Amino acid sequence: MILSRPVRYLIRYLALAYILVLVVVPVGLILWRTLAPGFGTFFASIGTPAAISALQLSLLVVAIVVPLNVVFGVPTALVLARNKFRGKSALQAVIDLPFAVSPVVVGVALILLWGSAGALGFVENDLGIKIIFGLPGIVLASIFVTLPFVIREVEPLLHELGTDQEEAASTLGSQWWQTFWRITLPSIRWGLTYGIVLTIARTLGEYGAVIMVSSNLPGTSQTLTLLVSDRYSRGQEYGAYAVSTLLMTVAVFVLIVQVILDARRARAAK
Repeated sequence: MILSRPVRYLIRYLALAYILVLVVVPVGLILWRTLAPGFGTFFASIGTPAAISALQLSLLVVAIVVPLNVVFGVPTALVLARNKFRGKSALQAVIDLPFAVSPVVVGVALILLWGSAGALGFVENDLGIKIIFGLPGIVLASIFVTLPFVIREVEPLLHELGTDQEEAASTLGSQWWQTFWRITLPSIRWGLTYGIVLTIARTLGEYGAVIMVSSNLPGTSQTLTLLVSDRYSRGQEYGAYAVSTLLMTVAVFVLIVQVILDARRARAAK
């Protein structure tokens, strides 16, 4: 269907207005309120012990979640792309479950499973390993909500790659790990990197699941997103704006990396 020039311009302006109202204006207001008192006030707000601790905890969670998603996500993608088995459709649905389930429900489910009165409560009661309201609970919640990203970015590349090169390498005497390292991994590197970037962004910005399994104590189990909520609820609006700006800065950096990866992947596909 060919649209006339006025209709194309109308659709274009409507899309720009939509983005302007829902994205640019709110972000711009936060930046304006954050930077209005000056950069000194901003750095003082994000340099408090609570803010530094929240940043360190958020980065620690990212440092744990990303390798785990890679270690388990790539083999899962290989299984889905290279094998046909009973229950494959059910496994695909389970992998996509985090896209459909509210993060708050995820947090409640983790409490019912790992809480002191949960199905696996003996881990805390008998072994003394605190899962819920501690770092392990935050990590579990973050892994659940980021589970599909690596798998869904790598699996299509494996389908596109096929098995010809891997079978040829095996015929020539290559071990499975040599085939993976020299053939499979280079072929999926852009999709894997893209999945890692999405995982980092979602982990840093997750709130719903984390708030349910965290004690939200400053310096103990409070991430950046929880710190924003805590400061705002306490009436420290500027502190909330400052931490929000810090999170947006990280998000912009991740977005830039994502755009660069998209461009490189497009060039590699030619």
